[in-house]
Amino acid sequence: MKYEQLASDIIKNVGGKENVASVVHCVTRLRFKLKDENKANTDVLKEMDGIVTVMKSGGQYQVVIGNHVPDVYKTVLAVGGFDNQFLEKQENGEGQEEQGLFNKFIDIVSGIFAPILGVLAASGMIKGFNALFVAMELYADTSGTYYLLQACGDALFHFFPIFLGFTAMKKFGGNHFVGMAIGAALVYPSLSGLTGGDPLYTLFQGTVFESPIYITFLGIPVILMSYASSVVPIILAAYLGTKLEKWFTKVIPDVVKSFLVPFFTLLVTVPLTFMVIGTIATWISSLLGQATVWAYDLSPLLAGLILGGFWQLFVMFGLHWGFIPIAMNNLAIFGYDFILALISATSLATTGVVLGVMARTKQQKIKTLSIPAAISSIFGVSEPAIYGITLPLKRPFIITLITSAVGGAIMGVMGTKVYMMGGLGVFGIPSKIGPGGLDIGFWGGIIAMAVNLVLGFILAYLFGFNRKNKNAETHNEKNNNNHTVIKDEDIASPLMGTVMPLAEVKDEAFSTGALGKGLAIDPIEGKLVSPVSGTVSTLFPTYHAVGITTDSGVEILMHIGLDTVQLDGKFFKPFIKQGDRVEKGQLLIDFKLDQIKQAGFSIVTPIVITNSDNYKEIILTKTEKTNPGAQLIRAVTN
Repeated sequence: MKYEQLASDIIKNVGGKENVASVVHCVTRLRFKLKDENKANTDVLKEMDGIVTVMKSGGQYQVVIGNHVPDVYKTVLAVGGFDNQFLEKQENGEGQEEQGLFNKFIDIVSGIFAPILGVLAASGMIKGFNALFVAMELYADTSGTYYLLQACGDALFHFFPIFLGFTAMKKFGGNHFVGMAIGAALVYPSLSGLTGGDPLYTLFQGTVFESPIYITFLGIPVILMSYASSVVPIILAAYLGTKLEKWFTKVIPDVVKSFLVPFFTLLVTVPLTFMVIGTIATWISSLLGQATVWAYDLSPLLAGLILGGFWQLFVMFGLHWGFIPIAMNNLAIFGYDFILALISATSLATTGVVLGVMARTKQQKIKTLSIPAAISSIFGVSEPAIYGITLPLKRPFIITLITSAVGGAIMGVMGTKVYMMGGLGVFGIPSKIGPGGLDIGFWGGIIAMAVNLVLGFILAYLFGFNRKNKNAETHNEKNNNNHTVIKDEDIASPLMGTVMPLAEVKDEAFSTGALGKGLAIDPIEGKLVSPVSGTVSTLFPTYHAVGITTDSGVEILMHIGLDTVQLDGKFFKPFIKQGDRVEKGQLLIDFKLDQIKQAGFSIVTPIVITNSDNYKEIILTKTEKTNPGAQLIRAVTN
């Protein structure tokens, strides 16, 4: 029972025994089905000694432990008092409730943004520095240098729907390139350019729903809006496209599927997106814009709370475009505008929250991403921070909204306005200088920005994470194994196929190197052979994962496919059992590669050294193709 404290803390932080619908384990992780994932303290679990990371996938709440997960699993059952009736229920898949809508949305958005977070942060920094250098008069905003750097930094944001179309379709299980085509249609230049001319006619003229019509589709009016930088419309379109694609795949004959499925998917999805999603978003944004004007006339403080507090949500759903025409109209008629002023401190709130998260978290991945996210947020580009840090962590996102509401309220009370279309973030400060100079409204904007920065930091640092149980005394076996490393070790390839970096594996526990250093192979033959001579230390009952320990102490884990534990051994045939002595090149597992793919599972196979920390260096092959027996990995001791 040496894992008793760890098991107790895990049960406590997944919401207690009563929140567990079922729990099983695979070769590296505990796989919970929770009745309510909102009750789980993910941040606490991630920071515990003895836990590698926490993941959510396939309706499961996965606590990644490592090689000793079978012992932890047994202890969890014992400590939790899960009886035979509970185990029988989990075998039948009983007791799980639907995940909350909010959590589902955040998980979907986080998964869609995960592949592009690096380039998102880089683009935000380029935009920010470009604005900074113009402000420092290093070059003008009419120079070729400015335009090229702006194209480099702003292209991702302007064509956001194309990138998100790819990742969203991938997340939902559709054709990635169909998703890109849908996203490209939303930002197609010819369509966006149509709104500059005279409309064909105007719907609901004189009402809040007044909508100029520039084009029709089969006689049906289409309300155009700008989808640049929007997020939710393309996600909804990709979801619809995936559903339609799957249905068309079932009904269209195989001989013409390759072109008729995408043909009909695009033909239905794109017009529906423009006519339904665009119309709804346009009308809602118009309502919100008019409601904000009404709120400001009633109480500037109320308007500041609404605009500041909800601005990031408006931007995510593409609803912010309803405010821009009102703001521009105010500038043209009155010479000033309050809407752009009241949202101008939001990026500083984001900066403060990100810095608070960075100061508090122990996760190196979050710390690393926080630096560019904070820099770009200072300059008014908040997307890297939102989609990379605050939204996935939930609490920091809510804190950002609260802090932004406070800043908006301060500017509302002090009468802050903008007198020109200015920059974002700190570069928006000059636009608050009125004809009379530095008045109370200007200083209200400065105070609001400072308050947002400091308050965001404090609240995120104090309340952005669940507090870790300071009395928990857990043990991490990962760095305390009993094997003595006595020499370098060469590990051969166990498969025939294409070599991939671990970073490209669609499983965080492997891609981050949390389970050890190594690489992955996309196999073209369903035969797994032993890469070394040693002992089978782990053979999972579903035969999808094998662990071998060499005579010198190297611990190797080979995981055939991703989430293939769900196949329950189907398509896998073992030729060894746990505890067997094996020799290099000996057949371990025969697996039906094509059937596994057809069942919807990736067959990319991570191969990692789980005790990598015991070695000075893990050298990986640089070849693209490999065969069984070819040199793959070398573990170097000194």
